[in-house]
Amino acid sequence: MAAKKLTDAEISEGLKRIPGWFVVSGKLHREFKFKDFVEAFGFMARAALVAESMNHHPEWFNVYHTVRVDLTTHDAGGISERDFKLAERMNQLAG
Repeated sequence: MAAKKLTDAEISEGLKRIPGWFVVSGKLHREFKFKDFVEAFGFMARAALVAESMNHHPEWFNVYHTVRVDLTTHDAGGISERDFKLAERMNQLAG
């Protein structure tokens, strides 16, 4: 089943359950900070396995201890529930 683009009200409600995430340029956005590069890369490796299992892949960028993540569902044309589910899992993985 194709993902459905969420309304602004649904997105506002969803943001309440994923601390640290905001909407930036129409995407769910968060920056994770870790102790060092190894911890940041470890997070990315764990998150990659989860994303692959969900068949939902993030746009992300890493420099040293920072991982910047943007989530959107391209086939829905915006933010969907799939983005919120991946964001929740990423928060759990980041501890």
